[in-house]
Amino acid sequence: METNKLKPGLIGNAHTMVDRSNVADEIGSGEVEVFATPAMVALMEAASIQCIKPYLHDNETSVGVRIEVSHLAATPMGMTVKAEAVLENVDGRRLLFRVAAYDEKEKIGEGVHERAIVQRDRFLARVQAKGS
Repeated sequence: METNKLKPGLIGNAHTMVDRSNVADEIGSGEVEVFATPAMVALMEAASIQCIKPYLHDNETSVGVRIEVSHLAATPMGMTVKAEAVLENVDGRRLLFRVAAYDEKEKIGEGVHERAIVQRDRFLARVQAKGS
């Protein structure tokens, strides 16, 4: 990890189109055809990943450890949603992001997200051992 390059202020983005695959009634988080809260959370996590990915070594990845978000407005099918993550704090391998999501009309979500940088092979070995 290029920890000296992981500094507050780095920004990552991710976007998606609202379609059947990510609406509430399809994924089970509601009963209407609007962008689902879990899909918004996943998009915010994707933006956080994009923010730090260039600074990780090949065997490193990050895992989400905490997220607190508010879903502020509904987004209909057919609209594009963009998430933005801003790295706010670096504490060793713990990273704190301010996240937000926007559709084509307004801000639809905001919150904070924490990720931890892990060694991919060691992390997967622990997970496999847990399943044994």
